[in-house]
Amino acid sequence: MMICDLNAHTQGCQYLINAAISRVVGRGWFVLGPEIDSFEKAFAAYNGVDYCVTVANGTDALELALRALNVRSGDRVATVANAGMYTTTALLAIQAEPVFMDVDFNTRIVLLDEIDRVIHQGVKVIVVTHLYGQAIPDIVEIAAKCRAADVALIEDCAQAHGAMINEKRVGSFGDVGCFSFYPTKNLGALGDGGAVVTNFKHLAEKIIRLRQYGWTAKYQVEFAGARNSRLDEMQAAILSEFLPQLDGWNMRRREIATKYSKHITHPDVHVPEQGGAEYVAHLYVVRSAHRDSLRTHLRSLDIASDVHYPIPDYRQPVFGERFAHVRLANTERLAGEILTLPCYPEMTDIQLEQVIAAVNAWRL
Repeated sequence: MMICDLNAHTQGCQYLINAAISRVVGRGWFVLGPEIDSFEKAFAAYNGVDYCVTVANGTDALELALRALNVRSGDRVATVANAGMYTTTALLAIQAEPVFMDVDFNTRIVLLDEIDRVIHQGVKVIVVTHLYGQAIPDIVEIAAKCRAADVALIEDCAQAHGAMINEKRVGSFGDVGCFSFYPTKNLGALGDGGAVVTNFKHLAEKIIRLRQYGWTAKYQVEFAGARNSRLDEMQAAILSEFLPQLDGWNMRRREIATKYSKHITHPDVHVPEQGGAEYVAHLYVVRSAHRDSLRTHLRSLDIASDVHYPIPDYRQPVFGERFAHVRLANTERLAGEILTLPCYPEMTDIQLEQVIAAVNAWRL
């Protein structure tokens, strides 16, 4: 059993995919055309914001958002260190200085006290991550703190498409929200893709320039730090077909996660608390002090699992001893205990019961 069965997903959506492909091929317009325009408007409306700018992938979304906020070499930007190095990779591309924040041990999401700490340290931008499909419970207060301190706020929403707090979608609280449409995401394309959403026209216009060479007119480059980062028409058309299905897919993910948390009863396996609209179950992540033993047991039963993520950003080999002084207790302990179980909309009840039974049957 796989963590995420993309074959089952695409087979179930074949009629939607065929409609999208036929529309694009029939029109003969493949880059920055009507499909991009249509999807950007639809995705902005879905998230309750004024603007959406699509780009080639989620990491570009983060980097171009940072550049649009005038982050430059040497600027200090705060981020968590338990989210797979994606924001930190964008910071390295700009040569900005990462300032790492610890997370709550139970929610795995940034601590509010850490927001206060990095604001006091004078960071220029804060990037917060709605991790594993869980909207940050304190996002309203975080946004208020950032506004009061004149610190820009980026929401990394790559794992939380459709999650809501106070009836507002993630991505609509900060200055910008950044999304990935990697195929395994809650809203995934059939290849790479990403988007930045915002309520600020000047930021949207700047990202539009940055995603296409820095042009202000064809072949006229005025913006530094730009690139070729365009979502293509085919992926936009597919995403337009998939978007109306997103809430239903999220509901099924939430059902699976709720059953896991209710029926996994092993004393050495700690399950996440379940919520409502604030949780879209991108990944179902448990915790165990004997994680590797559990993973070996599941593998023996042909049940896949994974670790999201095993290495805190500041411990990545690329940094050498640069961040040897950094100690984030919760982040480091979680890296050694977390384990992701299969969770995707097409997962059957029989498969779900197999995983639950396997976890409960594990013996140390």
